[in-house]
Amino acid sequence: MANHKEINEQVIVITGASSGIGLCTALMAAERGAKLVLAARSKATLLDVVEEIHSLGGEVISVVADVGDRAQVENIAQEAIAKFGRIDTWVNDAGVSIYGRLDEVSEEDSRKLFDTNFWGVVNGSLTALPYLRASQGALINIGSEVSDAVIPLQGMYSASKHAVKGFTDALRVEIEEVDKDEMTITLIQPTAVNTPYPEHAMNYMDKEPKLPDPMIDPQQVADAILNAAVEGGRDVRVGSMAVMNTMLSKMMPSIADKLSAKQITRQQKDSMPYNPSGALYEPSETGRIYGVPNH
Repeated sequence: MANHKEINEQVIVITGASSGIGLCTALMAAERGAKLVLAARSKATLLDVVEEIHSLGGEVISVVADVGDRAQVENIAQEAIAKFGRIDTWVNDAGVSIYGRLDEVSEEDSRKLFDTNFWGVVNGSLTALPYLRASQGALINIGSEVSDAVIPLQGMYSASKHAVKGFTDALRVEIEEVDKDEMTITLIQPTAVNTPYPEHAMNYMDKEPKLPDPMIDPQQVADAILNAAVEGGRDVRVGSMAVMNTMLSKMMPSIADKLSAKQITRQQKDSMPYNPSGALYEPSETGRIYGVPNH
């Protein structure tokens, strides 16, 4: 078990920090005394979050960045070093989904999703690497239970999270096992989380998307992230359904397929689509940790 600095002694970079898990993690880390570098595309929301943390006496800066662009991600690191001189933990949280069958979703939209979900993690990880080697810090990538399992109507999201797991596992072997480096590389795999995730997704369906119940509180995921920032870890599954679904996909894949197929109706509300384009191409500026029950 690794033994990194306590949270109140750390400089932590968080991408996707303007809503959901990223925002929740940022606020919890600020409460515990961390120095923060918060990145997202949502400029106005980031400024509000920075103001809130400053009002509570926290040290924080924000950097507007699209994680799919390597140069913009490198700028996050440069801003962090300019302000705080080091990086102790880097959290790759930025992500977006698409609701729609794989044969309906355009290649352009699928590639944009991969730019954020996969290349965003690659860009963040490789940019952070030299700084985390220097600080013997923690790299934390946000995967999903669908890094192992899959879910219909979110096939490309599932594929991207499988890719995140493959990349993270390979990087861990190179850094921790081959190089015997002191930095740690952790994959967080939550089950469905009560965040604005469905409303931020691009939606090809004729119904408003939702996540299947039961959903867990974002604070559970933020706790797991901040725990990994101190203790490291390999794969951290958050929520009992994440444990069950990843285990089923490995031990009884045919049964897992049949159960997964039943998730079609559980991902749709009765209402018409509210904002089908979501936040795939444009920032949402919702600035909320939690999802909304109904529009």
